[in-house]
Amino acid sequence: MTISSDPKQVKQICFDNINVPDMNKLAVAREHGAYAFLPTVLKEFDSAKIIDEVKTSGLRGRGGAGFPTGLKWSFVPRNTGKPTYLLCNADEGEPGTFKDRDIMRFDPHLLIEGMIMAGFALNVHDAYIYIRGEFLHEANVMNEAIAEAYAANLLGENILGSGYSMHLTVHRGAGAYICGEETALIESLEGKPGRPRFKPPFPAVEGFYGCPTVVNNVETLATVPAILEFGGQWHASIGVPNNTGCKIFSVSGHVNKPGNYEVPMGTSLKTLIEEYCGGLQHGTVPKVIIPGGSSTPWLTAEHYDTPLTYDALMKAGSFLGSGAIIVMDETADLVALTHRLAHFYAHESCGQCTPCREGTGWLERIMDRVEHGKGNAKDVAVLKDAATHMAGRTICALAEGAAAPVLSLLKFFPEDVKTRLAEKSS
Repeated sequence: MTISSDPKQVKQICFDNINVPDMNKLAVAREHGAYAFLPTVLKEFDSAKIIDEVKTSGLRGRGGAGFPTGLKWSFVPRNTGKPTYLLCNADEGEPGTFKDRDIMRFDPHLLIEGMIMAGFALNVHDAYIYIRGEFLHEANVMNEAIAEAYAANLLGENILGSGYSMHLTVHRGAGAYICGEETALIESLEGKPGRPRFKPPFPAVEGFYGCPTVVNNVETLATVPAILEFGGQWHASIGVPNNTGCKIFSVSGHVNKPGNYEVPMGTSLKTLIEEYCGGLQHGTVPKVIIPGGSSTPWLTAEHYDTPLTYDALMKAGSFLGSGAIIVMDETADLVALTHRLAHFYAHESCGQCTPCREGTGWLERIMDRVEHGKGNAKDVAVLKDAATHMAGRTICALAEGAAAPVLSLLKFFPEDVKTRLAEKSS
């Protein structure tokens, strides 16, 4: 790593070398610090020390749930007589999210190094990267980087003479959004249809083939090398309490400079949009901000100064989620947007739970009528009722995610819906 150990100078962690040409090549990556601290970890650290540092860092899962990473690792039982597995969730399918793709495409060795360190902490000897099926180029880049790592004895048997062995395999999914849910991912990796499991048991106890399993997001694992090199306290000093470190936000929509931006946790929405993304394309205040991917409830102009933390966004009525921020100004057709999202979730429901299977279909069909001026007041009532009663009645959270855009539209912009209904007679 080449980042400064002075928290005041920290700008990026995962993206520190993202713009270095040929950073996907091992020789270049090593010139910029990749694997430099790995021998120290393998020879001087033990499992307890690594987990304690990650706990101290305050790192929370960067995939959506925000669960403390060190705590998650500590749940893994020891001496069960079964192997422990580490799975990297690279099934980045949340609409608006494209951060993990850039890490794998431009700095794959950072992810590999993070997985080796995590695997060492958890006594893992076989690890997998479950990558979204559409990410063919990224899968190829990862496989090439893994091959280089094997050739340099950074993977495989007796890594760097430490006595620790770990094998790493890339597994391509088939494009199912639901496989971003950790238990559906495990089912798919086992060769079965990707459908979420009941929890408990949780994967840490009974996951891949019934064995203890840790599932971490790409960005989460890519943050581990910096934490171990500079210390948990260093990471905890960045950001704000309970929301430490940096976070990559994928910003899209009506901003002048859409893209991925890694900023300290606690940065406000306004600062990110105006100072990093060049402001809005039209006007000065957004009409809608979706803060954590398409499955999170919407925010409006009154929330523009909200800090980007798990706690602040929850207080505002939404979630940080995957960090995919979709910004819309006054030119946005929110009814059409909601219909498009309803179509997506209806298509991606695995069909296992009746409220989700049937409810997402109802939302899509009614939104189609509303968008095209064929809806009525009764449709709106059914729409609200269906969206409200889908939540909390399914194995996973896809139903809540599908309902969020509909409920947000009806809550914040009922006039947009009424105007569309009125168009029927115009």
